[in-house]
Amino acid sequence: MISETVIRTRYAETDQMGIIYHANYFVWFEIGRTEFFRLFKMDYKELEDENILLPVIDVGCKYIQSAKYDDEIIIKTKLTKLRGVKLIFSYEIIRKKDNVLLAEGYTKHAFVTKELKPINFKKKMPHVWEALNQSIEGGN
Repeated sequence: MISETVIRTRYAETDQMGIIYHANYFVWFEIGRTEFFRLFKMDYKELEDENILLPVIDVGCKYIQSAKYDDEIIIKTKLTKLRGVKLIFSYEIIRKKDNVLLAEGYTKHAFVTKELKPINFKKKMPHVWEALNQSIEGGN
């Protein structure tokens, strides 16, 4: 399953050259991830209410072409791995008007409690685990 979220780049996101500042792509990954969870009628607030956090433990981005001010972009997000206490999302950032791939990246997360202790998410929320697992092509 792939979540697609469309946003318009803002002037405040640009650098002195009129190009979107590189760190904003990581913010866009978060937007994509948040919308991905909404597909399962789940949001970060609900997870936090259940004493579950998903800190980023690794992140990467490959920049291919520059996004610029006022571009409409599509954030494509998919869950690519779900195993143990870890999950990995992959992202594609695409300029909507010409369907050009601007960047691709990933984030790796761990299921932890508010005390930052690993948590068995499969046991704590089996219905959500199963739905997430099924969102990966063929499951894990």
